[in-house]
Amino acid sequence: MKAFDEFTDADFRRTVIGAIRLLAILTAVGAVLLWLKLGWQSAALLLVGALISGSGLWEWLRLMTAVMAQMDAEPGGTGKAKPMGRVLLGFFLRLGLTVVLLYGSLKVLHGSVFALAAGLGLGVFCLSIEGIRLMKAWTV
Repeated sequence: MKAFDEFTDADFRRTVIGAIRLLAILTAVGAVLLWLKLGWQSAALLLVGALISGSGLWEWLRLMTAVMAQMDAEPGGTGKAKPMGRVLLGFFLRLGLTVVLLYGSLKVLHGSVFALAAGLGLGVFCLSIEGIRLMKAWTV
């Protein structure tokens, strides 16, 4: 059994990558089911929501990796930490793109808004599942 102070950057990365992988699988299955039940527009809205959710997870991984690299870098040393400005710029650009994508998809696609909400919620669901798996692996 591991202690919490043994949680490494690799554990964090593995958890987020696992959540993104689970998100892709659930999105593919859900899109097919929605296409058959409610039509292609609802399936497309689910895909848009899942894309936004997955990009949020990916951006969170990049942001946390950069923060951890900054914390691990020696002051005045030649650490390989990425500049935070570039990472933050990418984060805020993704947020702006998210707003445009949400507005555009709701304006153009006339499917179920609940499909879009489900796609947006899939990221939190998948990250929760991976967190429970991590806790189970560390406690059992």
